[in-house]
Amino acid sequence: MATLTPITDAADPRLADYRDLRDVELRKHIESEHGLFLAEGEKVVRRAVEAGLTTRSFLMAERWLDGLDDVLATTDAPCFVLTEALAEEVTGFHVHRGALASLERRALPSVDDVLAGARSVLVLEDIVDHTNVGAIFRSGAALGFDAVLLAPRCADPLYRRAIKVGMGAVFTMPWTRLPDWYDALPALRDAGFTTVALTLAPDAVPVEDAVAAVDRLALVLGSEGHGLSSRWEQSADRRAIIPMRAGIDSLNVAAATAVACYVAARRSAG
Repeated sequence: MATLTPITDAADPRLADYRDLRDVELRKHIESEHGLFLAEGEKVVRRAVEAGLTTRSFLMAERWLDGLDDVLATTDAPCFVLTEALAEEVTGFHVHRGALASLERRALPSVDDVLAGARSVLVLEDIVDHTNVGAIFRSGAALGFDAVLLAPRCADPLYRRAIKVGMGAVFTMPWTRLPDWYDALPALRDAGFTTVALTLAPDAVPVEDAVAAVDRLALVLGSEGHGLSSRWEQSADRRAIIPMRAGIDSLNVAAATAVACYVAARRSAG
């Protein structure tokens, strides 16, 4: 059972994991240095613990204790209990979902381990917005994709905002970072995947045609601003587009991912 620990001072050093959550660059440094990440909200905290992740501590207002009592019963981690006003002073924002948890990061698996048994994977190149990364994980998990691979410069899917938007999908969806950006897509081809890049390239075909009869699919997604790099666009096996009405040539990458995942999930096996 978690140890309930009342807190009355925002400067209490035991709250170090939860300070200055609005400062993205500071949080990147702190979380990387200490091997931790934060989960926010009752549902997300519950999913993190149920996924078997190791909890460092909890932080919550007293009124949230009953709703998470079964989760608190599974761990000996401390639970810091404080007023909502004090929680806002510590974190830098109103914790309207009532609960936070600090958890330990796991070592990332190898690409081979993530791909083992996978039929459909998402491959992200330089997507830097945490909201988009979280939404992509959520769409992939909801629509039958098996794993996610991230290029080295992609945003952290374990950043608090990404986890929250993704409703904790990152806890159960296998994922890792690609060690070799330049030859990532040829390596996926060698592993038996057909790489299909979402792009506005002149030779792009409708996504339903590009994924038709593909057995092992790697759906490749580019950055928010410029899309895919020329290297990835050209080294993909196929280039695909989501057809749309004149006047709008593309969707936000998270929205495009949801559409493409829906189409891909209904393809027949090659």
